[in-house]
Amino acid sequence: MILATRDLTKRFGRVVAVSGVSLEVPRGVRFGLLGPNGSGKTTLVRMLLGLVHATSGHIEVLGEPMPKRAATVLPRVGALVEGPAAWGHLSGRANLRLLDAAGRGRAGRRRADRVDEALDRVGLGGVDRRPVRAYSLGMRQRLGIAAAILREPELLLLDEPTNGLDPRGIQEMRALLTDLNAAGTTVVLSSHLLTEVEALCTDVGVMDRGRLALTSSLDALRAPTGRILVRTPDPAGVVGVLDGQVLGRAGELVTVRGTDPVAVNAQLVARGVPVSGLVLEQRSLEQVVLEITGAGSDRVDRARSEGPR
Repeated sequence: MILATRDLTKRFGRVVAVSGVSLEVPRGVRFGLLGPNGSGKTTLVRMLLGLVHATSGHIEVLGEPMPKRAATVLPRVGALVEGPAAWGHLSGRANLRLLDAAGRGRAGRRRADRVDEALDRVGLGGVDRRPVRAYSLGMRQRLGIAAAILREPELLLLDEPTNGLDPRGIQEMRALLTDLNAAGTTVVLSSHLLTEVEALCTDVGVMDRGRLALTSSLDALRAPTGRILVRTPDPAGVVGVLDGQVLGRAGELVTVRGTDPVAVNAQLVARGVPVSGLVLEQRSLEQVVLEITGAGSDRVDRARSEGPR
């Protein structure tokens, strides 16, 4: 496992931010840590990096205990947590050169080449000498990711990596992370954006109120439900032919029990029932997360007993 935790807990006074999390992430995956805001995702990532010490429990990253072995582990890890950090009065290129020098970048290549390659990969190859404080939010985010990949890490830990990026930038970052993963880097990201995790990740963990509610491959989560959705101008005809299999109907849409759409279609057509659409139902990641997290949310409603202000 490239990272593992056992019974990991973090308390801030009376608040339990992370509670008894046991997590294993194998090498080579793209792992998405999902959950509502305030579910403990960022605190967990910060503990993995040794930025916050656990109240109790055990952490291993790259097979080494953390934070005890941070000095040997962190040079092999790229990270972006709670927004990119930079010296605002310096240019992006100067920031990366300082980081590369501090991290003793990969031997055998000139520092300038490493920095230029990282900037090119995140779409900042043509950046000028403007100080970082003059960058847009999207440019800062790209620079933070450039800093994370500068040392060609074995593991990338990214917290909300597409924050501030426009749709094109999000697509570019998705392609970059996929390419890095294909080249051997394990990618772990935390996000509340279901669509991004579903588009990028191979495996997922769901956090809910400090607890790890689920870990699974994305394919397993989206497995067929055992129901087929039939769209037809003659729903009564479908009910007549498949009466024992019908689970419900709404307008022209009839839900039937089954796992073989081809066989269902053939059965209906043979009895003269027109079919305009037919699909094997699969749960979306959104459905899975909402089922697991229940009422978990950053929403704050007014108490019913509270009078007008």
